[in-house]
Amino acid sequence: MKKVFYLNSCDTCRKILAKFDLRDWEMREIKKEPITQEEVEAMYKITNSYEDLFSKKSTQIKLRELDLKTMGEDDFKELLLDHYTFLKRPVFLTDTEIFIGNDKKNIENLRAHFNGNN
Repeated sequence: MKKVFYLNSCDTCRKILAKFDLRDWEMREIKKEPITQEEVEAMYKITNSYEDLFSKKSTQIKLRELDLKTMGEDDFKELLLDHYTFLKRPVFLTDTEIFIGNDKKNIENLRAHFNGNN
């Protein structure tokens, strides 16, 4: 499995995607084609945390008046499945690895993954 979950309207996603050869990756625009329960669970198998997949910058947090400190893993899973903006993005998912978000360390790990698989 090689899937990339991204948002087309996200400039950061587009910049990151442009850095890599993604010809043999399945591209999933999460607004048009939301993530499934099976996909979220596949991500969880690698991270052991729904919270790690959760974007704490989502505008939905304030709109819904969510208190993240009181939420548990089931709450994060439910929200991830409920609205596409709750997924930290982009997410690169293989059978054994996951790269979540746009922080510098993640991009370095992603670059190492692509350089090691040429």
